Amino acid sequence: MRRLRKVLGASVREVFFLITRDFVLLVMISCVIASPAAFYFLSNWLHGYYYHTSISPLAFLISAAGALVIAVATISFQAVQAALMNPVRSLRTE
Repeated sequence: MRRLRKVLGASVREVFFLITRDFVLLVMISCVIASPAAFYFLSNWLHGYYYHTSISPLAFLISAAGALVIAVATISFQAVQAALMNPVRSLRTE
């Protein structure tokens, strides 16, 4: 694997991981909070029907994984752009 050159400051990989780590952490926290609440409300709602089925925890794990994939895909483009941006250019405009 090709090494990223580190001149001054952080490398592109380090900036990418710093930016995405915060968002992934927030998505994981939201999944941990939302999954038990959704399980409780959905199981009560499904028990109201004559023919009902149980909810598998696998559905919540798959939805959490999907949310993480969507979050990383959305953030990764902006994170790489921010990491590759020349800071001198943005300082000139201010």
